Parts: sequence; C-alpha cells; structure tokens
Amino acid sequence: MDLEQLYFQMARMRAFELAIASLWRRGLISGEMHLGTGEEAVIAGVLDHLTDGDSVSLDHRSTPAFVGRNVDMTRIVLELLGDSKGLCGGMGGHMHLFCPARLAASSGIVGSSVPLGAGFALAAQHLRPGKVAVAFLGEGAMNQGMAMEALNLAAVWKLPLIVVCKDNRWSITTRSGSVTAGNLADRARSLGVPGVKVNGLRVEKVWGASEGPVARARAGEGPFFIHARCVHLDGHFLGDPVLRIYEDPVGQMKQMSEPLLGAAVKQPGAGWTTRAASLGGIGATLAGLGIDTYTRRDPVDLAGRQLEVEARVKLEEQARSEVNEAVANALEALGAWPDA
Repeated sequence: MDLEQLYFQMARMRAFELAIASLWRRGLISGEMHLGTGEEAVIAGVLDHLTDGDSVSLDHRSTPAFVGRNVDMTRIVLELLGDSKGLCGGMGGHMHLFCPARLAASSGIVGSSVPLGAGFALAAQHLRPGKVAVAFLGEGAMNQGMAMEALNLAAVWKLPLIVVCKDNRWSITTRSGSVTAGNLADRARSLGVPGVKVNGLRVEKVWGASEGPVARARAGEGPFFIHARCVHLDGHFLGDPVLRIYEDPVGQMKQMSEPLLGAAVKQPGAGWTTRAASLGGIGATLAGLGIDTYTRRDPVDLAGRQLEVEARVKLEEQARSEVNEAVANALEALGAWPDA
C-alpha cells in the first residue's frame, strides 16, 4: 500500500469537488449538486486495486470516482456546465456520466449501479477474463429490488463483481436504521455473497478490506460485498437546508420558525399532542443529521495526518494545480473566464 499515492488521489477528488461547489455557487452549474466529499477514502481505497480493463458503475455521487479513474477533468467540468464539448455532450450532468474508454458509468436511478455493475462483470467474464467490475451505491439503495436481484445473479453466475456500499446512516433526511432492516453484510451473505464491514473514513482500512475481494474476483471466485461507513460533509446535496441551520443558526431558524409554528397551530388538523410530537421529530432529525455530519472525522484529513507535513503539502498543491488547470481550461473553452 502506497499511502502517499492514496492521499494524492483523495486530495485530487476533494479539490475537484470543492471546485465544482464553487462553480455551482456562482450559478454556472444549475440544478441539484450531490458531492462526494466524505467518500474519498472509500473510493480511493477500492479504486487503487483496479487496472485498465476493470470497470466501475456509480450512483449520483460519481465525480470522485471519475477523477480517480483519470477521466479528463476538463471534459467533466464542461459536462457539468452543460456544454456540448463535455464528457457526454452536455446532456448527462453530474448524475449521468459515462466514459466508455475508462469503462465508467453512473446513473441517478437509485440502486441501478448494481445491475449496471453486474452487466460490466458479465462482459468481463466473457470478454476480458481476469478483469473485475466495482459497483458503488448508498445504503438506502440496498432496499431497491434491482440491487438485490443483480446481487443474486452475480452470486449464481459467479460474476467478478465487488459491490461497495457507502453508508452515512442517512437516507436523505431519514435515519437509515428506521427504513433498513438487519445487517447489510448479512443480507449479502444470504444470497451467497461474502461480505465485510469496514471503517470508510480510513483509506488504509478500505484498501486492506478490498485487496482480497478484488483478487478473489479476478481469480473467478465470484462477487463480494463491502459495507463501508462514511460521512457526507456537504449533506445530501449542496445547499442542504439542514446543514445551513448549523452554518447560520440565527438566520436559518428565523426563516424556518414562522412556517413551522404556523403549520403547528393551523386549524383544523391533528391533535396538539401529535403536532408537538411532529415538531419534536423535526428537531431530532435536524440534531441527528448535524451531529453525524460534524462530529465524524474528515477522511482526507485522517489520511493526511499520517504523512510528513512537507509531503502532504506538496501532494495537496499538486492536486489543486491539476484541478485548477482543468477548470480554467473548461471555462476558457466555454467562454466564461474564472473572474466572470
């Protein structure tokens, strides 16, 4: 394991996500933006085992993995800007990216990365023996039927597929534990797919947990399931109203309190006990999301602390330089200069 190389990939992913966030806040990228900040250790730790000819299927937080697979960052930025010179002709946005040359594809359809990954794995089994497919998804997506069906077929056909579940314990604003029963690794095992849990905030642990499964899949021994706990540092999407409360509590609560209290006293409606319980539930959700987001450590920082300061700074500068150049090239091609 080369921790410096892993950290460099994580730094590239984080720098790219921050650059995308900046473009979004400037209004150059429209619509919702789901960042992978907090998932870098999971992505980098797994992708480090892949080689040319391996494939990745992704969910709506796809940009870190595309960066990790060395897809042209300028073309990714142009795609997010909606330009015809983008990776997918400006039609895919950040949730529907694909790069045939790198065998990488994403979809905003929840759970679809597993059947897509199974397709990649089936193609590898017949056309590229010794190559593997990796499918990334969130824990909420494990409740989708297509994900379970694809995992079942992967076991039956002994496909070279590694399914990586990125679990931040929240399905948007719903506690995952309140809608997802049992142990997800056990769920995979019930289909004949071996599974393991790992701390997704530590890249070295993810790297170690994925080394064997990737080698196992290459040897034709079938699929594997990795359950990695992580964090979404920017919430479900950029501008997440829950996290805005923690960033600007006075201003945000002022905006929210009036409609909430108005709804609570409006007649007719439920009884006062039910209304009070609903308000309490909203408060508990806000508190829980904030605590889980802000008290869990940043995986990039955790990895960087294991390096010498000089080496860490050098890698970060190199990562930022690469990303800044890609963004500048994209804006120049678009005709929107960085200071616009």
